[in-house]
Amino acid sequence: MIKNQDRGENDRMNNPIKTLTRKEWMLWGISLAIVIVSNMMTSDFDILTLIAAMIGVTSLIFAAKGNVWAQILMVVFSILYGIISYRFRYWGEMITYLGMTMPMAIWSTITWIRNPSKENGNEVEIRILNHRHIIGLGAVCIVVTGIFYMILRALDTPNLFLSTVSIYTSFLAASLTMLRSSYYAVGYAANDIVLILMWILASLENPGYIPVAVNFIIFFLNDMYGFVSWKKREVQQA
Repeated sequence: MIKNQDRGENDRMNNPIKTLTRKEWMLWGISLAIVIVSNMMTSDFDILTLIAAMIGVTSLIFAAKGNVWAQILMVVFSILYGIISYRFRYWGEMITYLGMTMPMAIWSTITWIRNPSKENGNEVEIRILNHRHIIGLGAVCIVVTGIFYMILRALDTPNLFLSTVSIYTSFLAASLTMLRSSYYAVGYAANDIVLILMWILASLENPGYIPVAVNFIIFFLNDMYGFVSWKKREVQQA
């Protein structure tokens, strides 16, 4: 049993690029191209924003495959995005990604490695949540959001309402990812919508943040693909 578990963990850490389909290669390539062009066209080009976006897009492609490298890249993305948020004083985003999303991505990495799919060791086993999971998760999300709201208000965070909603959707999405639920992508898609609005507002003050809004539009499309992909695999695993 130990040898089988070791083999499963080794499969989970294999090169995820080798498992991409032609459609996923196209989605990845188009997403990267749009991200690169949108970032390069701005007069206030920021290499950190570009790198973060490229890592984020790649993470979402791997997440759609249920590959653990998605969570490893999410740790890196959280650090870079936290720095970007700090520069605009989006304390909610900085605290959320560095203090919540990043630790939960590390936790998800461990969880995904320990729960490979029986059909394909490169993919995580999808979990169907019951009513107890849903009720418990909803209650925890409300408590966490309430705590963060008080912190953000004390820090005089810009766009406080949207920042608070972002915390709720971020925590929900990260929790569903850790629980290996197909609906993790819906949570992140909801968070993408909030972040698109937040960075559009930020770009009204500084046009240099327009690429960040574009980045999250691409993230939204990739998250939708991730949800469709997971639902298909959920049927196959069932």
